Amino acid sequence: MCGLAGFWCSGVLPDPGVLARMADTLVHRGPDDAGWWVDEFAGIGLAHRRLSILDISPAGHQPMVSPSGRYVIVFNGEIYNHLELRAMLERLSLPQQRGGDNGGWRGHSDTETLLASLEAWGVEDTLMKSVGMFALALWDRETRMLTLARDRLGEKPLYYGWQKGVLLFGSELKALKAHPAFVGEIDRDALALYLRHSAIPAPYSIYQGIHKLPPGTFLQIHAGQKNARPVAYWSVRSVAEAGQRNLFRGGEAEAVAELEHLLGQSIAGQMLADVPLGAFLSGGVDSSIVVALMQARSSRPVKTFTIGFREQGYNEAEHALAVAQHLGTEHTELYVPANEAQEVIPLLPQLYDEPFADSSQIPTYLVSKLARQHVTVSLSGDGGDELFGGYNRYVWVQRLWRRLGWMPLPLRAALAGVLTALPPAAWDGAFRRVNRLLPARLRYASLGDKLHKLADILATQSPEEIYLGLVSHWKQPVQIVKGGVEPATALTDARQWANVPDLTHRMMYLDTVSYLPDDILTKVDRAAMGVSLETRVPFLDHRVLEFAWTLPLAMKLRDGQSKWLLRQVLYRHVPRELIERPKMGFGIPLDVWLRGPLKGWADGLLDPVRLAREGYFEPEPIRQKWREHQAGRRNWSYDLWNVLMFQAWMES
Repeated sequence: MCGLAGFWCSGVLPDPGVLARMADTLVHRGPDDAGWWVDEFAGIGLAHRRLSILDISPAGHQPMVSPSGRYVIVFNGEIYNHLELRAMLERLSLPQQRGGDNGGWRGHSDTETLLASLEAWGVEDTLMKSVGMFALALWDRETRMLTLARDRLGEKPLYYGWQKGVLLFGSELKALKAHPAFVGEIDRDALALYLRHSAIPAPYSIYQGIHKLPPGTFLQIHAGQKNARPVAYWSVRSVAEAGQRNLFRGGEAEAVAELEHLLGQSIAGQMLADVPLGAFLSGGVDSSIVVALMQARSSRPVKTFTIGFREQGYNEAEHALAVAQHLGTEHTELYVPANEAQEVIPLLPQLYDEPFADSSQIPTYLVSKLARQHVTVSLSGDGGDELFGGYNRYVWVQRLWRRLGWMPLPLRAALAGVLTALPPAAWDGAFRRVNRLLPARLRYASLGDKLHKLADILATQSPEEIYLGLVSHWKQPVQIVKGGVEPATALTDARQWANVPDLTHRMMYLDTVSYLPDDILTKVDRAAMGVSLETRVPFLDHRVLEFAWTLPLAMKLRDGQSKWLLRQVLYRHVPRELIERPKMGFGIPLDVWLRGPLKGWADGLLDPVRLAREGYFEPEPIRQKWREHQAGRRNWSYDLWNVLMFQAWMES
């Protein structure tokens, strides 16, 4: 894993000192090596920080110039099938044209393979042939064209934009901010999106004029061209629609075998590294299947990592330990006291570079920090929920609408009043004993909070509106952000929805194109790269995703149970009783912290005089939620965390 940066201003001599400063902001992404390159005649400069994973020798140094001298690349990520691409190139006799040792190759880095592929096949064909996660900038010295590209699912970040006539681009915003042309005016429309999503979705960023390159696209820019638009080379929408039109024709046993084959193929490719490698393990379905298939392909115990909390309802470490012992991994666990977890909070604004409010960012950072003490690469189980139906909302939305949709709105409003008559903590206490008596699949953690969310749902007009409410933090963000107008996104614009035959698959599609890249993958990338740890996500091999979209819904959700097909693969390796339990998530007791040790810090950031003076938010709706939260009448921790993370970011 690495970090890249650069700028382009035609007719202006690039300043290597500026390039070096931009690269230095990304030292956490690449502590092993640094480099920069300029085309004095074109006015472009490229910079790179390297975390050496494949070919740790100087042969992997970047920026890398092609043997012909025409192309120069800076690249962040991994091409897992680069040895296959090399073999294809060698059949074209291209390496022999380069001369040198190693059969014509300078080294065995995937960057060299990628650069040769781009020169041989062009941008779009190379991207389609590549299996991996990546962001890259490619300069063509002959045509004076810059290409920016990003992987299919958005595992690796890439920002770009024009500021004072200069095109800036880089892996993180901090690299762009190091250039003297950077303006940094806050985009209030993006701020409205942030309050809904808890992250800022692509193509937006928190700054006006700065964009995230959308997943699965590339952008080609000629000198002075400011209106270039990203071009899609692959899209989840096309895959989803094609997959549901051409469903898997085999039986259940064949589907289990095919899924295990594809996941095994993905994991085998992602275990390729010249440095120590391990995996995150929570003991849930997704991480357990990744570790099980890793262990099946390893001659030594796989290194696995988990963190635990002593607070009831937030600790999965004991489950992870049981799975690790069964599989025989070399397991490391760390129980984190609340005060140590809270000490991560001041690091978050610099770590995430723009407002980001998924509070599981804290345990993600902590488990990454733990893993980095032992390995340089860690595989994770992200993506399984979106592809195979793992979120509770996939079961709840349809079930709720069937049971509640027939009611007149006034009756639903009255029922909502009953549900909110007791605070969440009172509901939890009332049902604690009953919950213990229920079958495992019917138990839910934080039942009181879920009942309050149900009360919000009762006012909705359609199942699509229920889904939008469940995935939104602030339901009406434009009422909170002064001068903000919320742009349409895949969540709010039906024209961007995939044409799939059922609501559940549509929810899975929307999660895959919004929540997954903008929240989950952003969270993992920044947390892990903050400690110079590379993370890899086997579920997001596009071949796995394409297969998942050919499956009928009954192979994902069955009898109220999520991820049915994944579980059948897992049960080949791990006993059912080690896995079957209520879905917990990777969380922290944020609601309790905001009423306790974080209360003073939060109260200062939410001071109404301060909010009014800064001028971004309407103070009263925020203060009302703060009062209700402090009184224990509602759990508004997620909504408040959104505002707090913006306020802390502003202060940093």
